[in-house]
Amino acid sequence: MKQAIIIFTRAPMPGRTKTRMMPCLTPKQCETLHICFLKDIGKECEKCRADRFICHTPDGDRPKNHLEKILGKQKEYFPQRGEHLGERMFRALEEVFEKGYEKCVLIGTDVPELRSRDLRKAFEVLNTQDVVFGKTYDGGYYLVGMKKPCREVFEIDQYGHESVLEDTIKTLSRSGITVGYTKKHWDMDTPWDLKEYRKRLRANKVLKQTETGRYAAGIAPISIIIPIYNEEKGIVKFQEQLKELRGKCEILFVDGGSTDHTLDFIEPGYSVIHSEKGRGKQMNAGAKASSGDILFFLHCDSQLPPKPLAEIRRVMRDYQAGCFGIAFHSPNVFMFTCRVISNHRIKDRKIMFGDQGIFVDRDLFFEAGMFPEIPIMEDYQFSLTLKEKRVKLGMAGKRIYTSDRRFPKGTIPKLRLMWTMNRLRTMYRNGVPAERISEMYRDIR
Repeated sequence: MKQAIIIFTRAPMPGRTKTRMMPCLTPKQCETLHICFLKDIGKECEKCRADRFICHTPDGDRPKNHLEKILGKQKEYFPQRGEHLGERMFRALEEVFEKGYEKCVLIGTDVPELRSRDLRKAFEVLNTQDVVFGKTYDGGYYLVGMKKPCREVFEIDQYGHESVLEDTIKTLSRSGITVGYTKKHWDMDTPWDLKEYRKRLRANKVLKQTETGRYAAGIAPISIIIPIYNEEKGIVKFQEQLKELRGKCEILFVDGGSTDHTLDFIEPGYSVIHSEKGRGKQMNAGAKASSGDILFFLHCDSQLPPKPLAEIRRVMRDYQAGCFGIAFHSPNVFMFTCRVISNHRIKDRKIMFGDQGIFVDRDLFFEAGMFPEIPIMEDYQFSLTLKEKRVKLGMAGKRIYTSDRRFPKGTIPKLRLMWTMNRLRTMYRNGVPAERISEMYRDIR
């Protein structure tokens, strides 16, 4: 039986494709994302026993030439014809049926999770039904198939609303046309759709290997949130490592009321917001003011590893939260021991601390209640909350180097402080108020 698949699309061009993703994505990113959709959908279509056609928006030879580079020259390309969307889809199907096909399925290109089995199921449904649809969760459809041109499918007045499929089904029912369905999918039109796709990506090994999966994970927007307070001694040097990140992510300094010249030394172009003093309060204020899907909380005495954004995105492709882990420049054997124990604690006890560079999915951060606004242990409590929620933690392959300024000089004093910090965490778990622990922490420093 002769079967055909029509890929119904526009040619990916900056500023003319996936425009609802802007301004969260640049026009070039929108173009690349659409190209990824086409490549993934094209690969799935090739797995089916059906001839493939590409019906593209009319604009001379330019769309065809562009699409041929993406989908190959072996397929047949022809332009869309008609005044409105319904008419263009009908005429595309009509043109292919005129070539002698007995079953024809038309698909859009907003559903990169489409699989060949969905297409095969659509053709199977047509053995018993007049028309087949692939539903989308927003009330529309990504696929329509039939055994002969059926104008009734395309007679609704408007497209692009949440009852498109419902209205279409009512029209077909009145005409006595039978309908079946293949798998329901999410389409990807908006930044919210893309964010939700990344969540599904974490749990789906197949998606991770797709063009769309790799690209979507690689452009996840990151907000770096940096709490500061009286950092004039190190703020200039700290900003040097941020220069190569500017324009690639959002960077927010959150000042807790510095009384020195910290704010004077922050270079123009950075976002600075103000908050009550307290690391938890400051980081929460930064999170609320941020826009990224991934929140990265960075201490001002930290030294980033090379390509930190790529490291974060690599981990966040698989996990909802994670960190870099910690290292110290100090050659002291007990500082090395502190590094090993602290990093092992991430894997063994599922606990991470702020100086390890915590990053977390934005939605999860707010679902977890943000950082508790307590004078100390805010990072520890946040980790405990994630642990209670059974959130698995990822760890970057490279470490953040952090100042050992909180540690006293000398081996024995360092060892004593490590032991005391462990005791303070035990006290916190046993219910000792954070305010009391904060007083003790100031005493030991």
